Amino acid sequence: MPLVDIAALPDLVAGRAIAGLDLGTKTIGVAVSDLGFRFATPRAVIRRVKFGVDAAALKEVLDRERCGAVVLGLPLNMDGSEGPRAQSTKAFARNYLRLDDRPIVFWDERLSTVAAERGMLEMDVSRRKRAERIDSAAAAFILQGALDRLSSLATAFDD
Repeated sequence: MPLVDIAALPDLVAGRAIAGLDLGTKTIGVAVSDLGFRFATPRAVIRRVKFGVDAAALKEVLDRERCGAVVLGLPLNMDGSEGPRAQSTKAFARNYLRLDDRPIVFWDERLSTVAAERGMLEMDVSRRKRAERIDSAAAAFILQGALDRLSSLATAFDD
């Protein structure tokens, strides 16, 4: 399955969850939706080693969580342009699609880590625990943004 538009996800993944990913250089933050596509919940991070190992670990998580699609955070520059990190993320997606046919949607992740950290600070999470959880919290922030967009699209079609 190729890269798809967010509006196509509900039809493609009926009865399955959607995963959100925050792809970093050292870890992959993971979050998973509920089956109603309302809530994003952080999961354990995947420690990055090399692409083959990373892809196998990711596929295992997606299978275990019964995910039918992936929302992958795209780290755009603040002006909306694509820099090296965005290109690296797109390359990861292209390579991953050779191993797994789940549809992938790119989602603008600008400031997702900042928002995730702010939320954890408001909950008074210790610095050590924030460091352990930030990538999955960012993945949940990315996924929640996509889920909220799906909800607004559904509402627009209902009107």
